[in-house]
Amino acid sequence: MNSSVAMMILGLALGIGALIFLVLKTKVHAFPALIIAASVTGLVGGMAPPAVIEAITTGFGNTLGTIGLVIGFGVMMGRILEVSGAGERMAYSFLKWMGKRKEEWALALTGYVVSIPIFVDSAFVILTPIAKALSSKTGKSVVGLGVALGIGLTATHHLVPPTPGPLGVAGIFQVDVGLMMLWGLIFGIPVMITGVIYSKWVGSKIYQLPDEEGMGWIRPEQPRTFQEFVEMEEQKNLPSLWISVLPILAPLLLILANTILSAMELKGGLFDYVLFLGSPVIAVGIGLLIALYGLFGHLRRSQALERMEEGVQSAGIILLVTGAGGALGNVLRESGAGEEIAKLIAKAPLPAVLLPFFISTLVRLIQGSGTVAMITAASISAPMIATLDVNMVLAAQGAAMGSMMFSYFNDSMFWVANRMMGIRNVKEQLWTWSVPTTLAWAVSLVLLLLANLIVG
Repeated sequence: MNSSVAMMILGLALGIGALIFLVLKTKVHAFPALIIAASVTGLVGGMAPPAVIEAITTGFGNTLGTIGLVIGFGVMMGRILEVSGAGERMAYSFLKWMGKRKEEWALALTGYVVSIPIFVDSAFVILTPIAKALSSKTGKSVVGLGVALGIGLTATHHLVPPTPGPLGVAGIFQVDVGLMMLWGLIFGIPVMITGVIYSKWVGSKIYQLPDEEGMGWIRPEQPRTFQEFVEMEEQKNLPSLWISVLPILAPLLLILANTILSAMELKGGLFDYVLFLGSPVIAVGIGLLIALYGLFGHLRRSQALERMEEGVQSAGIILLVTGAGGALGNVLRESGAGEEIAKLIAKAPLPAVLLPFFISTLVRLIQGSGTVAMITAASISAPMIATLDVNMVLAAQGAAMGSMMFSYFNDSMFWVANRMMGIRNVKEQLWTWSVPTTLAWAVSLVLLLLANLIVG
């Protein structure tokens, strides 16, 4: 190994080390930490200082140019779905269709759909009252119901655009968003099923019910029947199921249509208009308009704008972290470190598609945030495997999947899930949320390997 190659790899090692140290041991946020890591990687790796700055700004701009608008539209739409009651409507409808003794499946399916445009923490907070109400009315443990809901939410939050994390990963890997979405929906189903199976087991081990005031946890003597619960909830002034689902369904169908036509190389005439409407920016923008006028038609203009701006405020840091991840990736490309490490990876016995998966797993364990983990893994691994014979969509999904590993004390969702279900014992907290997220991670690893054997 010549000295220049050694310096490239040393620069990468020091950059990643700085990133881990800053996020784990200091008060520095992931956004400046990623920029600092990119600077260290480039400077130590032998790049001229002006070239490092250019690589950072170019990578930041190119990444956000690809998915920034989609994230902006997506979080605005998600906020509308949150405050309008559309998520609750979907939950009650699924419960009514599936009936008694299938509450876990209904909540998991609700989470699977709702978390596509809504942040997982917010969605769990919004939908947990339904799980608590079901628990008190049916006598089922709130822990089992909550875990089913949470893993359903987690599946699509980690795997399906336009959720910002997987969308950012798709932008960094430069893969088709429609294919990323399609694979995420497919992979998410076994993850959701695993969560439901586990939720029934853990619900029998940690049996807990909310009291009548919702302030404590007891076992009611005479729970209401399931039908009484459904009829009671139907009396709420919620939007219809159709208009609740349409803002999510329309963009999904348009983007998938774009992907199919692109794969078949169909262009010209009407096809061009379908391709235009199915581009992620336009498709999610259409979903936003449907949500705005279908769910917020009764609000004054000022109120509607205020609600949408709340969503944009929550998206700001996601945009910055995603752009910074793209900056780090571009520095790796420009410094040559990614290409040199790719040569080493090509000689390794493990499939290269697992590299982003395990990097994401490591980052997740170190700093907790699934979004930061998958974006960091994509930024590091994409330049390394770009020249290898790897299915880049599966590699992108690998970065997203690895970030589900063992949610614990440094993950905000760990605290949201446990506090909302009233779990305070540390051992029970681990059983309630750390174990099911690790099972989701393990199932994802098997799915990734199988998919790589079939289509990789």
